[in-house]
Amino acid sequence: MKFTVTVAASTANLGPGFDAFGMALGLHDAVEVRVTGTGLKVEVIDAGAGDMGGVPTDETHLVVTALRRAAERLGIEVPGLHLRCHNAIPHARGLGSSAAAVVAGIVAGYTLAGAPIDDEALQLAAEFEGHADNAAASLLGGFVLAWHSGDRFFAERLVPNPAIRPVVAVPEERSSTGETRGLLPESVPHADAAFTAGRAALAVLALTDRPELLLAATEDKLHQDYRAPAYPASAKLVRALREEGVAAAISGAGPTVLALTTSGILPGGVDVTGFTVSELPVDMSGVRVTTG
Repeated sequence: MKFTVTVAASTANLGPGFDAFGMALGLHDAVEVRVTGTGLKVEVIDAGAGDMGGVPTDETHLVVTALRRAAERLGIEVPGLHLRCHNAIPHARGLGSSAAAVVAGIVAGYTLAGAPIDDEALQLAAEFEGHADNAAASLLGGFVLAWHSGDRFFAERLVPNPAIRPVVAVPEERSSTGETRGLLPESVPHADAAFTAGRAALAVLALTDRPELLLAATEDKLHQDYRAPAYPASAKLVRALREEGVAAAISGAGPTVLALTTSGILPGGVDVTGFTVSELPVDMSGVRVTTG
């Protein structure tokens, strides 16, 4: 049995939607899965290969771990595996590389079991990180609203306004979600929480129907300022873009900067030295499996 799982990068938070908003982007990892008689072989190509990321090639590889967990949940035995991971999503940059690997592994497990993707797939994916924003975006595509109640995770997919053309500015430096979460205070002023809640509500309208409201809708007082010391250059770029009227925010845990434009380009007067700038369309397809 041989098939390929293609999964999109994602951007999370989008300003005020901390752990709640996600969007799939047109940058993809592809994992070729081949069932063998015994053993495990993992090849990592491009991002994460060799010294670039130190990605493991044994049972601790995130795709393998997720695949095994899905297989266990579905009650199937997996014989030997040969995985070829063609990685385009940069690691530790705030573009959901870990969530994409988890989704790829879980969907591979479902494919091996001959089972349709269901709500339990999202539960499995979200359990890895404790929140569902990136995983839901990679799994479903489009713009997602994610939340949890008790020990269950939920997500709804919305269609973003077609006028929105995301642009990402990716620096060479890396960031750790665990480290940046450690910069967040245990409590914030009530006024800041109320401000951010209002902007999050506005963001749903702006992202789906009124993109002219995106600049105001991407304001945040809940997390970005607290984490700015972890990536000063990215924080500076966000400020510069917003001063030019561009709806910019830190992508996920950073340090990538997300700009929600309607032109697909950044203003010429903004200094992007040290960043690789690319327009990435919204991926509307979600995770895909092809055979052969």
